[in-house]
Amino acid sequence: MLSEDLEWFTTLAELERVGAAADRLHLAQPTLSRMLARLERRVGVELFDRHGKRITLNEFGRIYYEHARRAQAELDAAKQALADRSNPAGGVLRLSFQHSFGGSLVPQLISGFRRASGRITITLWQGAAEAVTERVLAGEADLGIVSPRPAAAGIGWRAVLRQPLVLAVPPEHRLAGRRQVRLAEVADAEFVTMHHGFGMRRIFDELCAAADIRPRIAFESSDLVTVAGLVSAGLGLAILPGEDPLSAGPLSGPATVPLADAGAARAVGLVWSAAATPPDAVRRFRDFTEDWARRRGGIP
Repeated sequence: MLSEDLEWFTTLAELERVGAAADRLHLAQPTLSRMLARLERRVGVELFDRHGKRITLNEFGRIYYEHARRAQAELDAAKQALADRSNPAGGVLRLSFQHSFGGSLVPQLISGFRRASGRITITLWQGAAEAVTERVLAGEADLGIVSPRPAAAGIGWRAVLRQPLVLAVPPEHRLAGRRQVRLAEVADAEFVTMHHGFGMRRIFDELCAAADIRPRIAFESSDLVTVAGLVSAGLGLAILPGEDPLSAGPLSGPATVPLADAGAARAVGLVWSAAATPPDAVRRFRDFTEDWARRRGGIP
């Protein structure tokens, strides 16, 4: 694929509408259609199935799209490497992280890092733990902040902090005010939890398995604030991150009880692709984060 094809093809593949893609790319729709036709002639196969005004990637198109994304990531990395070489004091850092770290942890890290490395440009992306890890492995992010430690191969990991977990209950619940509780004591309760793919969902599933309980899920969400709100409204119980001096503190609303179960904590860490050669800006942020965690009592 020619480098000039990357942007318009990946945009078209993700939107699957010629008109919408043309608007985003500031192209005339007939022009974009001709560009697609030329590309398909060049590769010798059709990349999309046509359904009136709607198009969808076919088997060939999905293969081509994955290679196009990787090619774009490699070109972005090359540009970044050139920028680092020509301006060692500057550079670009692409940081992805879970939503729950956006309130305090990530701003604290960036603020401290920028004071020492103000010329480095930092771009941010937020999503579920699995999505953050996938972006790092695909070369679309230099670093990620996730919890728990990913199981995927090819990922480097540096622990930043360990955050205790609590059982969140409605304020009037019989367990509100308890000093601690074991998960087995609420085995018959209904739970509110995150969707699959989110770090807290994986932690929840692992804790339930360790306690030998099969939880009844009342609601699933993609946001911890929503989970806390549903618990406060009496719609179930939840396992949430507890208060920690290195994080944003507990979510407001529900009553929280420390969990006495073994392993009732989440390790938060920095991840990167073990196969990638990190530019100077990335190495400096990794080193800064390690020092930051050590000085604040986090995990070295």
